[in-house]
Amino acid sequence: MARVVKVFGTLRNHWKKSTVAACALSYGGHWLYGKHCDNLLRKEACLVARQYGRQQISPQEQLRKATVILNPAACSGKANTLFEKNAAPILHLAGVEVTLVKTDYEGQAKKLMELMEQTDMLIVAGGDGTLQEVITGLLRRADQESFSKTPIGFIPLGSHNSLSESLHILSDNQVKHITSATLSILQGETVPLDVLQIKGEKEQPVFALIGLRWGAFRDVAATIKKYWYLGPLKTKAAHWFSTLREWPQVREASVSYLAPTLRPPDLPEQKSQRPHLMYRIAHRLKNYWYPPIPEPPKVEEPERWNERMLSTLELSIHTQNKNPVQTRIDDSLLVCVEPDSFSVGEFITVGEKKAEDATALTRKSLKLEASACQLNLPEEGAGFYNIDNEEYEAMSVEVTLLPRKLHFFCSAERREQLLTQVQ
Repeated sequence: MARVVKVFGTLRNHWKKSTVAACALSYGGHWLYGKHCDNLLRKEACLVARQYGRQQISPQEQLRKATVILNPAACSGKANTLFEKNAAPILHLAGVEVTLVKTDYEGQAKKLMELMEQTDMLIVAGGDGTLQEVITGLLRRADQESFSKTPIGFIPLGSHNSLSESLHILSDNQVKHITSATLSILQGETVPLDVLQIKGEKEQPVFALIGLRWGAFRDVAATIKKYWYLGPLKTKAAHWFSTLREWPQVREASVSYLAPTLRPPDLPEQKSQRPHLMYRIAHRLKNYWYPPIPEPPKVEEPERWNERMLSTLELSIHTQNKNPVQTRIDDSLLVCVEPDSFSVGEFITVGEKKAEDATALTRKSLKLEASACQLNLPEEGAGFYNIDNEEYEAMSVEVTLLPRKLHFFCSAERREQLLTQVQ
């Protein structure tokens, strides 16, 4: 008992050191517990992957081949470690023959996609920038019609992973997020996603899965990191300081757009069987003796472009990939226009929402559905675009929707969640 009293007496006499030691031990214990939980998540995912690897295949059947495009610079240079610890073991245990390709500089993924050979699946390990480069390189290929049928998996390793919300179960735990995304690739379920083709007058087209954003809210969002020292107030501060520099921050532009097109039904691809030999001979003889009368050429109606002059704080053009399982009547992209009548307080409030979700709209927002649009900007002072969270110099462009162009792996759990949201 005397020894216990002596220990408490020492802690009381040296209370400053005792407090620091207690804080250090608490932090260390919490860190070790987090590492232990991460290891349990990895173990659980590897056990599931091993079940896929133990499935028997016929002697003539080959292992599935996957080409992984990894951006080691993503997530502040941690992407390579995150992939090797959380995703690579799952793919190997599942019996997937992995070809890993690492990018060395920005824009290299586009060039790599032009040279890549056919594979069973394509896996993008990185963030929004890496994904945008890969699909741009893929759709610039001469054989993109056949190559675009290759299923694509997305392992979220970047600072921005906008598409992950549509494909994977969201989690605050990074290890769980990565492992669940990798397991969804092994499940094999895919969803079709729309693609935006964005083409300037001189440049090659750029392709996007999320959309294009231009205006005051985009410009402020690019400066939020500068106010890191303000903690949770940095978003409000960035928007308030921007109003002190310039107000109102109105942009002038004109938009021409085509009406959306009807969406054809989702029918499974069926290979037509070759007719019987006797039927083919009879059909050829019939065409020889009684040639078919050619149909008169169809007169195509001219496209009806609707034009609107806009005065706005921000304009965005984005796909409807946020919920890819939703049944839609039309194939359309969304042109969203924010009004120029916001007060400073409304500008700050709306800016906070858009900093969390760039596709968030207000009650005053104008929303147009179109199959294609032309955005005409002033020649000087247009600023910059964000295309899938990547910065581009703003210019007049034509945006065309490529409906259901690519197929991405999606987890079954996330698909069910999205279906319940629709209902």
